[in-house]
Amino acid sequence: MKIKTLLIALLTFSFAVDAQPDPYQRFQFEPDLPYQSGIPSPESFLGYRLGEQFTLYADALAYFRALAEASDKLIIRKYGESYEGRELISVVITSEANHARMEELRLNNLKFANPAVHSPNELKQLTTEQPLFLSYSYNIHGNEASSMETAMQVSYRLVAATDSATRDILQHAVIIFYVCINPDGRDRYAYWYNSVQRSQLASEPGDLEHYAPWPNGRTNHYWFDLNRDWVWGVHPESRGHTREYQHWMPQVHVDYHEQGYNANYFTVPGTTPTNLFLQDAYMAWADTFGRANIAAFDEHDIGYFTRERFDFFYPSYGSSYPSMMGAIGMLTEQGGIGGGTAIETEDGHVLTLRQRVFDHYLTSVATIRKAVQHRSALQEFQIKTMDPANSKSPTRAYVLPAENNMYLPDVIEILLRNGVEVHRATARIELANALDFRRGKSAKLVVKTGDFVISTGQSRNLLINSILQPTLEIEDSVMYDMSTWSAALAYNLQAYSTTQPVEGNLERVAAAPVPAGGLTGTGDYAYVIEWRQRHAPRALSALWKKKYRVRSARKPFYDGETRFSEGSLIVLTGRNLDKKDRIEQDMRTIADASQVVIKRQATGRMTDGIDLTSPDARPVDQPKVALLVESPFSTYTCGQIYFLFDQESHLPVERVRASALRQTAIPKFGLRYGGVDLFDYDVLILPGGGNGLSRLFGEKEVAELKRWVQEGGVLVATESAAPFMTKDKSGITDVKLHEVPKDSSQAVRYLRYGDRTDYFGKQNIPGAALNAVVDVTHPLAFGLDPLIYSLKFGTDAFVPAPDLHTVGHYARESDGLLAGGYASAGNLKQLAGQVFAGVRNVGQGKVVLLLDNTQYRMFWRGPSRMMQNAVMLLPGM
Repeated sequence: MKIKTLLIALLTFSFAVDAQPDPYQRFQFEPDLPYQSGIPSPESFLGYRLGEQFTLYADALAYFRALAEASDKLIIRKYGESYEGRELISVVITSEANHARMEELRLNNLKFANPAVHSPNELKQLTTEQPLFLSYSYNIHGNEASSMETAMQVSYRLVAATDSATRDILQHAVIIFYVCINPDGRDRYAYWYNSVQRSQLASEPGDLEHYAPWPNGRTNHYWFDLNRDWVWGVHPESRGHTREYQHWMPQVHVDYHEQGYNANYFTVPGTTPTNLFLQDAYMAWADTFGRANIAAFDEHDIGYFTRERFDFFYPSYGSSYPSMMGAIGMLTEQGGIGGGTAIETEDGHVLTLRQRVFDHYLTSVATIRKAVQHRSALQEFQIKTMDPANSKSPTRAYVLPAENNMYLPDVIEILLRNGVEVHRATARIELANALDFRRGKSAKLVVKTGDFVISTGQSRNLLINSILQPTLEIEDSVMYDMSTWSAALAYNLQAYSTTQPVEGNLERVAAAPVPAGGLTGTGDYAYVIEWRQRHAPRALSALWKKKYRVRSARKPFYDGETRFSEGSLIVLTGRNLDKKDRIEQDMRTIADASQVVIKRQATGRMTDGIDLTSPDARPVDQPKVALLVESPFSTYTCGQIYFLFDQESHLPVERVRASALRQTAIPKFGLRYGGVDLFDYDVLILPGGGNGLSRLFGEKEVAELKRWVQEGGVLVATESAAPFMTKDKSGITDVKLHEVPKDSSQAVRYLRYGDRTDYFGKQNIPGAALNAVVDVTHPLAFGLDPLIYSLKFGTDAFVPAPDLHTVGHYARESDGLLAGGYASAGNLKQLAGQVFAGVRNVGQGKVVLLLDNTQYRMFWRGPSRMMQNAVMLLPGM
């Protein structure tokens, strides 16, 4: 307590010296409100004023439980657990009378979100009776840490205030707070910050307090940005909060964030592009709420801006996902990332954590008040949005053939989890006209028995069209995030859309198909696993874990019943005699656990193709793999690769710090308690590292790295690490980088300053899907389809050459290159036929170049088998 008292005194002294008001005097939380005694405030419970330090997540949970014990106006609902076992909760705040009949109110509220099955008169009557449902998501980015503090104060204010206005709010609103969506990231940041916090206020921007170490606290346990995962649900945090969201289906949702500390507060409306499938009234509503926030800021002399940044185009944000569910989904961005408890901004203002909490408090309360004021109109907006009769899209259905690639169940599961009704054809259905996503052309389509049909004539029509269309209309190509995210493209599915309804001979699907698993066939000569199966890499990891000797076929074969593709795994009993007494049970266990079919073989002689003990069935041993992490490597790319192997493939991959490598140079990474020798590894993965690789790998390090490859190592370079491996960069290979020439026309030379951002933004490719061709006879592409959609950021590519194994190249004709999203005609012409995935032999080793991220956010899964192959198969090939 002495340290806290000293800190308070120092804070007051510091601000007096700088002639700035004491933040605890300036930023008070409605001090004139009357509060009910016996209900603990955050300050009385925690023992410090909000803003003095960062609250640990467990302490915040304890506070919310104390509120729930002290008041019948607040209940706590657990909706999941994080990877690190932290409980994920929402708090639900409303009047005691509303809590007493909550299930009735909730079920009535869900009728607004499914209006087609209820009478207009019933819905109209409900808008005069029902409370509004409103929700906030706080602290989805762990180091944007002020909003969880705000959640405590706003909850206390709603529960404890006794004024008539608050009673009216609680009578007419049910308020749901997701108090901290990313507790793993938040605690990573908070524990670090509290461990380095000075007793003397550290408002200097250069102080250690403002430089959290890699990977910082923004991301979750696997270093993913959870605010890109609302639709896809890759992570338990996302699956939990979207399930809870659909339990309530509010009419208003606000997603709370922070941005760089020099920026003033952002409130809606944002900038273009927007999802043009949204109802026209959405922007007017966003402006209404933004102006309510502005009025509060004007009253307290708080800086803010609107309309200049932050589009809501990508549908998997916390601001855009609710909008597709009929809510007014909104974003707030408080300046503050890296600000600690206080930091001096570029204009000399000292921004405190207290102010950041206060600013979020203002918008939290202002939005609630404005929402209650327009309760019935907001319910009517949700009714209109969710009524398929009001859809702006001409598409009436999407068809996903049952004979599709390994990721079809993933897409069906995503749709079902988000409340979409999915049907399956029970008989043949003929459509006169359907758009083939792969060919980009329309023709007659026969929907076969078992094919999946997703009709847009349902309440989730806006969501369906937003995540299945190859391209949404874009009014501005300069965007905050990617320009396409179509699930059909991301998972490399054969897909169709049609403007005519698909009717009759359909049955509703209750669950996504589960990949088959188990033992088939007869005999005990060998056991074979088709490599095209979804979880074949997981089965290979399981075989290695049980110390089996495994082969992988470099060519296909046919046993008279089943055709096995390149890469298929072969476990020969004769090469595993030490396990003969348990091999049958092991294969059954692995098949069931990995959800793969393992086929017994009675003989090694195949009807067609190679035999099981052919020289083209190569032994593949478990490789020892290092993944370089830490700056300059991308947290996101590192996390995606880490997740792919740890969660998806179950293969141990060592994460090695780049800073340790820099201290002593390769081959010794130079860990403090012993060295790590590069030559102990079979595979080294270099994620994207921006322009920092040239600083990390000097001349000596490059020479050592090349020697390691020449002696048999497999170097996997992805994203910006891949161009570094070319002739004109590091010189590790002689591969040439094709770079789109810069526009040097006279128009550009005299370009107005105010037009530069827009002009050069349109010269870039902001995440577009390109049609690509894959050489499935190469081990890097085993298990893939010959045609895939590659997700393209930027304009780099490799030049095809005789010594470069071209495994993946963009479609050769520029007219058919763009499959979804935005790319200029000039860029498409330059990229047509160029290489994005290749292998260059260097001595006895290989350099694998994967220019495009093959597992982007772990939802762009179509090309991801390339990364698995590079690590698991190539060392033995």
